[in-house]
Amino acid sequence: MKATVIATFFGMSLICTYAAKEATKKMKKAKLYFALTDVPQIDCDVKAGKIINPEFIAKCPPGCQDVKYRVYGTDIYASFSSVCNAAIHSGIIDNTGGKILVQKVAGHSGYRGSFSNGVRSLSLPRWRESFLVSEGKPRKGVTYPSTLEYSSPKSTAVKSEPKKLEQDLKATKSADTANASEKASEQGDAVRKEHQTSPVLTPATQMATTTPTPMTTTTDPSTTTPKPATTPATIRTTTVAAASKTRPGLHRVRDIGSSSVHPAYSSVVAAASRQVQAAQGRGQNTAFRGTSTSASNRNILRPNTDHTGIQRQEPVATFQRAAGSPAHLAMETDSWKPGLSLFDTDCKVDLSFLMDGSWSIGKRRFQLQKHFLGNVAQALGIGSTGPLMGIVQYGDDPSTEFNLKTYANSKDLRNAIEKIPQKGGLSNVGKALSFVNKNFFSDANGNRGGAPNVVVVIVDGWPTDRVEEASRLARESGINIFFVTIEAAAESEKQNIIEPNFVDKAVCRTNGFYSINVPSWFSLHKVVQPLVKRVCDTDRLVCSKTCLNSADIGFVIDGSSSVGTSNFRTVLQFVANISKEFEISDTDTRIGAVQYTYEQRLEFSFDKYSTKQDVLSAIKRISYWSGGTSTGAAISYASEQLFSKSKPNKRKIMILITDGRSYDDVRVPAMAAHRNGVIAYSVGVAWAAQDELEAIATDPDKEHSFFVDEFDNLYRFVNQLIQNICTEFNSQPRN
Repeated sequence: MKATVIATFFGMSLICTYAAKEATKKMKKAKLYFALTDVPQIDCDVKAGKIINPEFIAKCPPGCQDVKYRVYGTDIYASFSSVCNAAIHSGIIDNTGGKILVQKVAGHSGYRGSFSNGVRSLSLPRWRESFLVSEGKPRKGVTYPSTLEYSSPKSTAVKSEPKKLEQDLKATKSADTANASEKASEQGDAVRKEHQTSPVLTPATQMATTTPTPMTTTTDPSTTTPKPATTPATIRTTTVAAASKTRPGLHRVRDIGSSSVHPAYSSVVAAASRQVQAAQGRGQNTAFRGTSTSASNRNILRPNTDHTGIQRQEPVATFQRAAGSPAHLAMETDSWKPGLSLFDTDCKVDLSFLMDGSWSIGKRRFQLQKHFLGNVAQALGIGSTGPLMGIVQYGDDPSTEFNLKTYANSKDLRNAIEKIPQKGGLSNVGKALSFVNKNFFSDANGNRGGAPNVVVVIVDGWPTDRVEEASRLARESGINIFFVTIEAAAESEKQNIIEPNFVDKAVCRTNGFYSINVPSWFSLHKVVQPLVKRVCDTDRLVCSKTCLNSADIGFVIDGSSSVGTSNFRTVLQFVANISKEFEISDTDTRIGAVQYTYEQRLEFSFDKYSTKQDVLSAIKRISYWSGGTSTGAAISYASEQLFSKSKPNKRKIMILITDGRSYDDVRVPAMAAHRNGVIAYSVGVAWAAQDELEAIATDPDKEHSFFVDEFDNLYRFVNQLIQNICTEFNSQPRN
């Protein structure tokens, strides 16, 4: 009986233990199921840098394989790559989507591009943050978020440290945008990116003026917008320390409604009024002249009655030429009067103006900008055989107001400009440049191909996004970028700029020709003539695409035993003579070289050298290899190692030099190269086979293949080869 009881008890214990184990297994399965199913989904275009989480699992939707979602890198990706396209490129998922694991890592140098799984990834010199993608399985001991945290303009955590600069600026400017749209009628054009006249500070932003120590502040975006003044404006002399700002893009309030003038400025205003009265009838360019010795008083206030009957304080333009601006700029400003055209039909350019429509510019300055653009249109003399002009307005997002073929004369264009309403939003110049590069200069929009493409960016203060990458891509597309910056950041404000030296990073050349800095919106009219002269100086528009600055040229050099050391040096001189005729840089023509025998060797890639002198020195250092002649294998190798890494907007040109018949087939590799867009020129010497030279060459082969009987006669074909390259370039569509 006792044994039976014990056995029964033991059996019940086993049953209970088994049930507990089964329950535990079910709980683990449930947790695992939750971990694998409760996965946040992301869009195809989401970049890793936009997601704050350092490690996360996400689900990519189907249909993400798109060339517009850029990817930079191969094994490690730069953080501004599309996460889903990076996963497709790496083979973790395909175009049907799926779950991926993303881990943020430190920035890297030398991101290598490649073509994999239907996605082209691009090379990049360096980037500040990177990420890894792998199969979407959770790592042991790691808890993954069910929702992702994005860097958003609506973020309320605002820090003053430089590392948070970009996030801060976006957050605060977004708050300003939300309130500005509701209070535009009250504020007019009061919002501005400077703080020379102090804004009304909220308790969250008001701090001791002598505190230089950076500190962290939590700010409600709705409280950071400067409030419209309801009392007579006064000029405050208190300086808010830059380090104590709770947001980088601190705005100032000016032109606020008031009929009163601060007593300290009453004599100045009286003198200014007399000056204005005396200047009437002398023309726009000479009405307001004077000097200003300090930044704090360069905007002298005078009463002005607007259409509402309320007097508004408006700066009298008593500006002198900005320090460091070109001397000729001051001499050119007064010789042009509105209504006169500076050029007839000898100025043939296709122009796009990017006008600043952000809230920070205000209504009055937006009107001044439209007046400036109208004067530029008049000075250019718009016409179908001369310059054509379109306008893109940018704020949060860019939009085309009208394209190149919308208006064919200055009068209609000026009338249309006056009717443009202000968009509002941030000052996203980089996004606007990308938009113009991809959408504006097309046949459908009136682009003429033979006319240089020019973009003039008008920016109030500084952009709220980065411009370097977008500008580089635009320049590589043959677009000449000019910047007109108005009221640039003062020395104390430069810490607030997302991208220091953004103008130098954007323009075609940093010699001053492509940038004009205007000290005030009220002196913008003075730069009409110098700007028009520059955009019409087509000889200096160096970013325009030409046959000499828009190619990736790969030399495929026969290093077989039959060539010999002396003749090989002659071949290298031939290569150098061709190379030096091109404009070589990282955004212009690039040069690469492969030497082959039975085997192949990459002497240097397209991105190895970015100056002409470095390229010529590298050619000179190529050592003679010696061996057999496998030309077909060399063409395949060059296609994979050189031209697969060519930039999308570059013409891929292969120049192959050989002295004999190939041991392998050349036709199949040559046809494959042609299909991939490689323009092949073949140069044969001595025992080279004519049929192979013609098979290698692009059609028509008579214009792409050359033959000489001796190495010493190679020099004779340098000019002919370059002429053929340029003739072919000029005969192709430019868009």
